[in-house]
Amino acid sequence: MELGEQLKTSRQKAQLSQEELADRIYVSRQTISNWENNKTYPDVNNLVLLSEVFQVSLDQLIKGDIDAMKDVIRKEEIDKMKRYGTIYTVLLIVVAVSAVPLFMWLGTWAFIPWGILFAAAMYYALKVEKVKKDNDVQTYKEIVAFYEGKRLDDIQKQREIGKRPYQKILLVIGSAVITFAVCILIGFLMHFFLN
Repeated sequence: MELGEQLKTSRQKAQLSQEELADRIYVSRQTISNWENNKTYPDVNNLVLLSEVFQVSLDQLIKGDIDAMKDVIRKEEIDKMKRYGTIYTVLLIVVAVSAVPLFMWLGTWAFIPWGILFAAAMYYALKVEKVKKDNDVQTYKEIVAFYEGKRLDDIQKQREIGKRPYQKILLVIGSAVITFAVCILIGFLMHFFLN
């Protein structure tokens, strides 16, 4: 339940009109109406006064909005990770594909545009890692659950935490193999085009 609905329900349970409630907490009737219609939100002082008038805890008064805010924040984090991940992937592909043509066309001067592209790709890789760290998702299963807006239960989370060291080792080995393969491919292409 949103805060406005919660306020209206609590006011009606207390059998108060908007005007009577406004008089009790020293605001205008229009302010109460705006709160109940979610046009504006009460500040902390008014929330405390409202909780006293309705004889409920602050937690009970705003609980629905806290859950809604958490959902909005989670969605923003998921969108941020997707956006950074997409930009990183595109830049990484451009870095890999542009290396040979740039070096053939510009020679040693190719280090400048290629280095800028590489730096941009690494910048977005760090952004993705920051989102992962902030949301404590590292393993594939955790990332998939995060993208779906879910959380793993405690047992699943502990299993995934146990997998993290092994996955890091596999990631290092996999990265080394891919780097080696890309270097061989670039060397082969440069040899093929230069002869």
